[in-house]
Amino acid sequence: MNVSQLFLIIFLVSTSANAQGFAGLGTTADGFSVPDPAYQLQFPEDHGAHPDFRIEWWYLTANLQDAQARDYGVQWTLFRLATAPSEEDGWNSPQVWMGHAAVTTASLHRFAERIARGGIGQAGATAAPFEAWIDHWFIRNNAGETTQEIHASGDDFSYNIKLIPDGPIVAHGVNGYSVKSAEGQASHYYSQPHFQAQGTLELDGTPVSVTGHAWFDREWSSQPLASDQTGWDWFSLRFDGGAKLMAFVLRGSGENFTSGTWISPDGTASALPHGSVQATPLFRYVIDGRSIPTRWQINVPEYELSVEVEALNPSSWMDTSFSYWEGPVHVSGSHVGRGYLEMTGYE
Repeated sequence: MNVSQLFLIIFLVSTSANAQGFAGLGTTADGFSVPDPAYQLQFPEDHGAHPDFRIEWWYLTANLQDAQARDYGVQWTLFRLATAPSEEDGWNSPQVWMGHAAVTTASLHRFAERIARGGIGQAGATAAPFEAWIDHWFIRNNAGETTQEIHASGDDFSYNIKLIPDGPIVAHGVNGYSVKSAEGQASHYYSQPHFQAQGTLELDGTPVSVTGHAWFDREWSSQPLASDQTGWDWFSLRFDGGAKLMAFVLRGSGENFTSGTWISPDGTASALPHGSVQATPLFRYVIDGRSIPTRWQINVPEYELSVEVEALNPSSWMDTSFSYWEGPVHVSGSHVGRGYLEMTGYE
């Protein structure tokens, strides 16, 4: 066991005694900063790390196709988790970094995980120029350009993708203040859902040229869940007509909490408050004894949306330190398109 793995285990044990919600994200903030509804997102500063908050992530998903129109999904995620609300250089840093990467097709799901310590350069995030990295995995701006590139690899896959923005950054909730519960738990949350994507995947040593679209999420908080919320179902959907939808369901012992953002073809974002999104599981797939809803009915009456969302590969389980389901989806019904679905807290 290396030092990075040991440090992560210590972090997990230290939170498990009173952990609430998925991965302990319902525990109290305990001296960390909490999201402020008056805060205005700042760029490029907010592309970088926020060490005074307990958790944040840089998260990209892409729906891609090869020359034969076969579907591929790509995921790249970097998490920062803190044991104390501070930043220090060297081995005294309280920051733990964790990276997840995956490639998914209709018949396979490949994933990898990397764990690192903060303060020694093994992982981190900078705002200008933007780069988030862990070991040799990275997402970063090309020098002097608005385009970005992303890279990750595992034992049996790798990818190198170029990302070309073709629309504005989207702030979720009210100016990026995204409420997560009736009790008021919240995060700062924005996305860049307007990326054209092109590059190369490699599966079992075979390169595949791909093109498509990508969606980048940024979120940070210190207590994003209420104490009785056990996990979430998160959808990022891109429709053929140009509109997009981000929506989530936070599951708890009482009423589920829903929210989202409708994004018009021109990039204009409209918040969808609690109750605006209706999400109903239609089919459950059993993975290692877990019953996972891999087909959903999603309705947003305000925008005359009534669609069925179905996983490309129902077996897209991420058996990582914090395990969850993550994979590409197809959309049919009143709107047609593709997207991604993430589901946590299914044990």
